[in-house]
Amino acid sequence: MTLLIKESYLCHLLSLLLAAYQHSALHRLAVRLGAWCSRQIEESAILRPLCREGAAARSWPDSQACKLFSRLVNLPGRLLRKFYLLLEGTFETSFFAQLAFRLGDETAVAEGWLILLLWIIPYEYWNNAYTLMAFLLLLLLLHAGAMGRGDRRLDVEAIGFFPALFFGAVVLGVVFSLTRNASTRFLVYHISAALCVLVTVSALRSAEELKRLAAGASGCVAVSSLYAIFQRLSGLEVNESYVDMDLNADMPSRVLSFFDNPNTFAEVLILLLPLTLALILCSKHFISKLAASAAFVLGAAALGMTYCRAAWIGIACAMVVMIFLWKPKLLPLFFALCLLAVPFLPGSIWNRILTIFDASDSSTNSRFPLFKAGLEVITRRPLSGAGLGTAAVQRYVKLLNFYHARTPFVHSHNIYIQVWAEMGVLGFVGFVGSALWGVKRAAYAVRHCAGGAARTITAAACAALCGALVCGLADYLWNYPRVMCIFWFVFAVALGGAKLCAESLNERERPV
Repeated sequence: MTLLIKESYLCHLLSLLLAAYQHSALHRLAVRLGAWCSRQIEESAILRPLCREGAAARSWPDSQACKLFSRLVNLPGRLLRKFYLLLEGTFETSFFAQLAFRLGDETAVAEGWLILLLWIIPYEYWNNAYTLMAFLLLLLLLHAGAMGRGDRRLDVEAIGFFPALFFGAVVLGVVFSLTRNASTRFLVYHISAALCVLVTVSALRSAEELKRLAAGASGCVAVSSLYAIFQRLSGLEVNESYVDMDLNADMPSRVLSFFDNPNTFAEVLILLLPLTLALILCSKHFISKLAASAAFVLGAAALGMTYCRAAWIGIACAMVVMIFLWKPKLLPLFFALCLLAVPFLPGSIWNRILTIFDASDSSTNSRFPLFKAGLEVITRRPLSGAGLGTAAVQRYVKLLNFYHARTPFVHSHNIYIQVWAEMGVLGFVGFVGSALWGVKRAAYAVRHCAGGAARTITAAACAALCGALVCGLADYLWNYPRVMCIFWFVFAVALGGAKLCAESLNERERPV
């Protein structure tokens, strides 16, 4: 099969086109343009502060707060290790103890399978407790590995200052909440996400484990996209609450796969499709490369069928960032292919794209009262916010009559406004700082690391975060806690990949 593909006319044509591009004036211009952009970033008085590591981030690993936090979260592991040393002979001869230790060493592999199983559970059967239980199990596995080996620990330093600040704001969001009982429920969701980051970053030790996580994400894309395509083929009814039928009369139903809303499904695809693309690029075996390619094609088709405009803009941004970080000289070719693809877009998708700029679109207009209500909450409670979770903001908006529109107020339809409205200025700074920290950390690692799977997947995770942050300008990605966990999973993959890239760079620079 591999030989047939390599000898095919299409493969030969692509090889000729690539060779022609490599020796073309356009390629030379792209290389010079990329070098010029790099110099502007490094020398710009405006961009340089945004790209460099801030004082808070630099001082975090050596700070007393980091050391105290690290000692607290690693206390169970140290106690288990002492217990192991006390009864070392018993543990060494126990079959079940050795099995637990071996499973603990493969925590990242177990996570790859768990995330696949978690994220393809249909919405009607989903319970947010599954995420908490899954990552508690992974935390136990990680402790089991540390108990047997003694060289494993929870890596608080690699996570950084801003995620710790954000989690502190989450706790304060419950303390100062107007609806403390409802906010406590949302606290559990954030704890699940925090465990996801802590376990993922700490468990990653090699590029192969990073590929396993990307494979789990790709499996989720493949299965959920297959079901979405099945929905379309089986004749899913058009839900008029999801689209303005006056402007989109010819648009078919919007697929939602295993999720409750097409926008939610589209947000999942934004976060996971770049990891699927990275798996294609770094897979060494033909079968795995073919499987990842199939997953990517299915995911791209399903994303089109969601008809989510913010997601389309987000994935476009993610692809540009991905190519810029991975091989910036391919950007002109990418833009050319995008232009060539425009005439082949289905009419319903093209019309949907044009409605982005149509002021009469009801879906677009409905967001402005939502933005205004969220901003009113921020104006009234800028420091503390209304309280953690959408329920607290809903109650405050209703209490002070901030919202005046026909559709009910669920959230602000903007992740930045919503986070500030819930958790106050500390939560906003923590969230934006965490996002920028993850993107900068990953981009720096990709920029200074040699080629390899870790570099490619780190670039993909960075690109996925950028796409999600752009999409978040027009939607609140965390309305569904499962998407919140996926967001922080991708964030953890970016940090974990950056850590592996830094380790490989240090290995190369170490004197023999």
